[in-house]
Amino acid sequence: MPLLFLNEKSWATACDQTRADAAMAGFVAAVLAVVKEDRAETSLVSQDGLKSLEIAEGYPIGKWIGSSPKNHVRWQRLRALQNRSPVSSVYPTPDADGHLEYRHEGEKALGLGAAHFMDGMAVSLPVAREWHAPAVSIERSELVELDDGSLEFEHDTVEVRHLAAPPHVDEHLGWIRASSLARAATGRQIWERKADLYPHLQFLPRTEAQLGDLDPRWVVPVRRSLERLDATAAAWDPAVMPEPEWQSKVTPEGETRKRVCRFEDFDGKPATFHLHARFTPGAGRIHFRLVGEECKIRVAHVGGKIRPDL
Repeated sequence: MPLLFLNEKSWATACDQTRADAAMAGFVAAVLAVVKEDRAETSLVSQDGLKSLEIAEGYPIGKWIGSSPKNHVRWQRLRALQNRSPVSSVYPTPDADGHLEYRHEGEKALGLGAAHFMDGMAVSLPVAREWHAPAVSIERSELVELDDGSLEFEHDTVEVRHLAAPPHVDEHLGWIRASSLARAATGRQIWERKADLYPHLQFLPRTEAQLGDLDPRWVVPVRRSLERLDATAAAWDPAVMPEPEWQSKVTPEGETRKRVCRFEDFDGKPATFHLHARFTPGAGRIHFRLVGEECKIRVAHVGGKIRPDL
């Protein structure tokens, strides 16, 4: 399910109505080109409702819709894509709690940032020349937790998949098709597809509720972390090495915290799941233990850092 995130910075710019109409026609054609290639359901996500947007300064989208029957049909197609978005009710702005912020040319870029963070693609109204490209560079600042528990900001520049015209679709065909076949866009989908997505992982029943209630901002980080754990387990031969070669950073809890990492295992007996991988934004944790006799990794906790009172 490809997720397309509306780049709010490309709307409400200064241009005449003729140019705005042409840009809007190209925008809709580009989005529908993704739908044509998709084998599942493309979704269009925006911070605000599409009906509230201005195509250009002083030119609201409502006026554009009513200007011709063709535009009304285009509007209906766009609205349908937004209505089926799995994250439409909570726009996944990564910088909501101050842990992660994206900027473009010094200004906050919510749509572009969300597209990168959610492993989606940004879509822009092709008015300004800067949006006539299949990728856009943005600056990212992320607050990460160090090994000693302290926090530190890391800064880098990242590339965002971008779409503003039908030819850009060709640049992203591989991603579009992969998203349609194997990607989970919500925590609930991770749970429902876990056997196919992560064949070398096992999940305790308690993780169903955790994944079902997963913060939308954590879906992609959790998905990526589980993918790396699954790849680790797939390459692990317990007869050769007691512990696998980790494909991500994995650390054990100290002796004083192991007691908070005990959960009821499949056999009904408590077991310690003190190995954990981290994910951001915030203090995200995936706790698990190795099951050597089955060459599997068993996951017991997906969520925030486990507190002693939980």
